[in-house]
Amino acid sequence: MTLGRDTMTEKLHLTPAENFPQNLAEVEDRQLQVLDSQIQRQLDFEVISEGETNPETEFRHYELDEEFKSRDVR
Repeated sequence: MTLGRDTMTEKLHLTPAENFPQNLAEVEDRQLQVLDSQIQRQLDFEVISEGETNPETEFRHYELDEEFKSRDVR
């Protein structure tokens, strides 16, 4: 799935019900950073409003972390 530029920047968070790329390796670095920010904000929102995180949001956060690790060439 490809996320359009407008989709990536219109929102500050990404809910569990919204589309998420199936293959993060295909997402450009800048879009991946935006997506990570959206997921982090969603995690914060869930903790504040619901007292815990949604498992789907947690999984997405984990997937993003793994993708960042795979791209880190230090």
